[in-house]
Order: sequence, then structure tokens, then C-alpha cells
Amino acid sequence: MTGAYEYELEVPPSVTDANGHVNNVEFIRWMQDAATRHATETGCTAATQAAEATWVVRSHHIVYLHPALAGDRVRVRTWVANFRRAFSLRRYEFIRDRDSSALARGETDCVFVDVQSGCPRTIPAPIQAMFDLFPNDPSV
Repeated sequence: MTGAYEYELEVPPSVTDANGHVNNVEFIRWMQDAATRHATETGCTAATQAAEATWVVRSHHIVYLHPALAGDRVRVRTWVANFRRAFSLRRYEFIRDRDSSALARGETDCVFVDVQSGCPRTIPAPIQAMFDLFPNDPSV
């Protein structure tokens, strides 16, 4: 089982907008990258494929707190907040290394989907067991 997953990135100039801030779409991409990396590390990706299923994002929400700029080192953290039959809520936090500022917080609500039927399916207990659940930030 695992709690929060974390990785670092350096913001390239190519992802900034006309104001010099990271484009909002990049935060969504970073959320997807973090979730994918976390799932792969825990074995969830392989178990999901073996179950002939996939995860689909149903909705996402982000609160932007401070702009990220080109050259910033950013820690991207993610953790699983809950499982609800065929659904799972995952949370994220983006922290700038140089001053420990929280840049944004977000969440995605995902559905576990059967690849043959395209219908939601109950998340198998062995997949759920791969993660510790933290309704809020696992570091508090």
C-alpha cells in the first residue's frame, strides 16, 4: 500500500502563457502524469489491465493559488482520497520548491470502466488494497 506519490519537474518556458505564467492546461497534464506514475508504481496499472478495465476521468477541479513560472521546480503530489463502488477521488497539490508555496490544489473523480462494455464496474478489492486512503492531505 502507498500514501502520497510525489515527483518533481522543472517548468519549461514552452508551457507559459502571454503573462509568463504556466498555462492552466499544464496543471491538468501534470495531474494526469502524477496519477499515471502513482498507479504504475503501485501495480495498479498492471492490475487494471489484467482485469480488462481502464480508468476514465469523470471530472476535475483545480484551485489556483499562485502562478508557476518558467524555471520553477515544482513538486507534484497526489494521493487517493476514497473509493466508492466504481468511482475514486484522487487529490493533488503543487508546491514550488524555492519558497514552499502551494501553487494549486486539485482533484479528479475517476470511474473504473470495463473495456469491453464501456460500462462502469466495481473496483476490485485487490486494486483498492494497493492504496492507503487519505480524505485530505496525507502529511497532516
